[in-house]
This record gives sequence, structure tokens and C-alpha cells, in this order.
Amino acid sequence: MNTMLFLADGAPQGGGMSGIISIVLIFVIMYFILFRPQQKQQKELRERQNNLKVGDKVVTAGGIYGIIREVMDAAVKLEIAPNTVIKIAKTSIVTLVNKDGSADIPQK
Repeated sequence: MNTMLFLADGAPQGGGMSGIISIVLIFVIMYFILFRPQQKQQKELRERQNNLKVGDKVVTAGGIYGIIREVMDAAVKLEIAPNTVIKIAKTSIVTLVNKDGSADIPQK
């Protein structure tokens, strides 16, 4: 009984507009901190995948290093060892390899 009286007396009696504004503000902040940078990274990755060319050294999502030997619409043929060529989806390529052998992993 005392708990119910406490909740009824302690409840704020203000307008609902300030609550709505604060919720909208939280969503706007979340968009610019979380969602917008992620969308930008995904767009850059799609551009890199669409601009692949023969001879590029790449790394797949599974961590396989290889050299592109043929580019098709949705796939590429990747040489992973001498005389060993596999066909993989373009979307599984996550990064290009620099001339020094290090992967060019985009920073978050």
C-alpha cells in the first residue's frame, strides 16, 4: 500500500512534449554516431568490390589471400596458389592488399 502511494505521489506531472523531444534527440544522436558511419563503410566496400580488376591482390572474408585472375558479374576467379584457382562471390572480398603485403583494412 505504501509503495502505491509513493508511486502515485512521486510521478512527475509535466507535459509530454519534453519526453518526446528527448527521445527524438537520442535517435538523432544514435543515427550520426552509429548508423551513418556504418552506411559509409558499406558504400566504400561495395565500390571497391565493383572496381576489382585482374591482377589485384585481395583478402576474402574467410582470410584467404589471392590474386584476381578473372572478373565476372557477381564472382571472380581467385588464384590462391600456383595453378590453384577458385571461384568466389565478389561480396566475399573484404579488402585489397598493399604492395608491402599488408591488408588495407578500413578503419572504423
